[in-house]
Amino acid sequence: MATPATRTEAANQPAAAASLTGRGFGEAVRRVEEVHEAIARRAFVASGTPTSPARRLHDAIAAGSYGAVRVAGSAAGALAATALRARPPRNAAGWFSATRGGSLALAALNGFLGDRLERERSELAIEMELWQAGRAVPVDRESLAAAFPTAAPRLAVFVHGLCETERAWWLGAERLWGEADSSHGSRLERGLGITPLYLRYNTGLHVSENGARLARLLDTVVGAWPCEVEEIALVGHSMGGLVARSACHQGESGGCGWVSLTRKVVYLGTPHLGAPLEKATNVAAWGLAALDETRPLATVLNARSAGIKDLRHGALLEEDWANCDPDAVLGDRCANVPLLETAEHCWVCATVTRQPEGPLGRVAGDLLVLFESGSGRGGKRGRRVPFVEESGRHLPNATHFDLLNHPAVYGHLREWLA
Repeated sequence: MATPATRTEAANQPAAAASLTGRGFGEAVRRVEEVHEAIARRAFVASGTPTSPARRLHDAIAAGSYGAVRVAGSAAGALAATALRARPPRNAAGWFSATRGGSLALAALNGFLGDRLERERSELAIEMELWQAGRAVPVDRESLAAAFPTAAPRLAVFVHGLCETERAWWLGAERLWGEADSSHGSRLERGLGITPLYLRYNTGLHVSENGARLARLLDTVVGAWPCEVEEIALVGHSMGGLVARSACHQGESGGCGWVSLTRKVVYLGTPHLGAPLEKATNVAAWGLAALDETRPLATVLNARSAGIKDLRHGALLEEDWANCDPDAVLGDRCANVPLLETAEHCWVCATVTRQPEGPLGRVAGDLLVLFESGSGRGGKRGRRVPFVEESGRHLPNATHFDLLNHPAVYGHLREWLA
């Protein structure tokens, strides 16, 4: 796996952001122009003058106006990027990554456009790394020993969800626990002596790509850990649970040594059988593509990342998405992927209602993931996740993000990992 230095050595995140903003502005203007063209075309055809001089004059003026605005915006972004590269601000390489607000903005950008940023080798593309105390930790013995002075033989690896960073695991700490630095990981460290490792990664990439990277990273961590690793637990929130499952499957297939040490995998609000919001977006884009006037809006929706599209049906492996149209309406090619046999698999699902079986609970779930999907039941084409019945827990009157730091969830984690 590439080390952080390979991309950020000469990186300038503000310059990359300026360049991306300029290009994004140009693309947005182009979509508006396409809507305008479609409306005008229908109007001229309806009036019976599809090739009149007025039509030609209109098209020429519109093309010139939109072109000028598009070029001006793109040029402004390019000039700003050039200026920032010529005189980069202090700490430009990690300008966004190292701050709370900047890292959240970067995580959201990667969630929606991360696959594109990766293809372009943009400085804004997030690398898969361990983060501790607001800094990325190189995976070598000396750096790990310095970052984790009380390194224990038991590890809990926390894998965040879409558009999140490792900071998400502290969400609501002050409100729920009365202390700002409290997380599931910090409490497990105090209560059970387990060292928490927090992952940050590009959630816009395919789940299978992140799974493969996580499998390689964990192999490196185990080899470089300051003491001999005896046991590993993976804790994934939302998309993070899919990445953990993919890593287990690919790690086992690839003969990774860490797999045999993995005793527990915990899924918090993971859409094993798909997420309703992504399915609705897929249908909406398909419907918008039916008309010339709304097709540009479908283009915008379909530009969302591969990682988001994997959430439609819970795609874990390359075979689930390779050689197919990623925007086919509700096309589900995902296979039943077996759970890692050497580990115990546990899950927690929330619903905004007291009981998950009621009409509202079934439809709303935790507002982002339905109970049946999170518990691995009720998939189409016979798809299901073979969880042991006693391995699941329900969190009532809670939302998707409450799972990140809820006292009841910590109670379940402590019970399972004790």
